[in-house]
Amino acid sequence: MKLTRRGFLVTAAAATTARVVPQIAARTGGKRVLTLVYDKGMGSMRAVERLVY
Repeated sequence: MKLTRRGFLVTAAAATTARVVPQIAARTGGKRVLTLVYDKGMGSMRAVERLVY
């Protein structure tokens, strides 16, 4: 798979979010919900994590 600039930025943002979100969730006491979505730009599935209070 050829990694484009957009794909790299999305991957980097996801990695950063994966590090930060658990720290925020631990402080706020929220529940994390993981959803798989299709990203047309990357041409593949990716995980989206959101906090539910």
